[in-house]
Amino acid sequence: MKQTLEKLWNEYLLEKCAEIDTEKERKLTRKAAELNQKAIELLSDEQRYAVERYVESIHDIETVFAEKAFIRGCEFAVSFLLESMISETQK
Repeated sequence: MKQTLEKLWNEYLLEKCAEIDTEKERKLTRKAAELNQKAIELLSDEQRYAVERYVESIHDIETVFAEKAFIRGCEFAVSFLLESMISETQK
């Protein structure tokens, strides 16, 4: 089941979840872009490179955690539904 959930995450949900479709998401995206521009202006090339690597590593770990949460959430939902169905048939 985990492979199926990973495939679902990688081929569909990751792309759909990254869509910016609410005003809150647009506002946060604009804020991040503005802060990035300010940082670029303030930092030397070496500092900018280090910060960019840091941000990439944070992004990578957040992606791993989001996938993990998605998979565990799906596993919980299936377990919960199965337990509920079994409980109902035993009454």
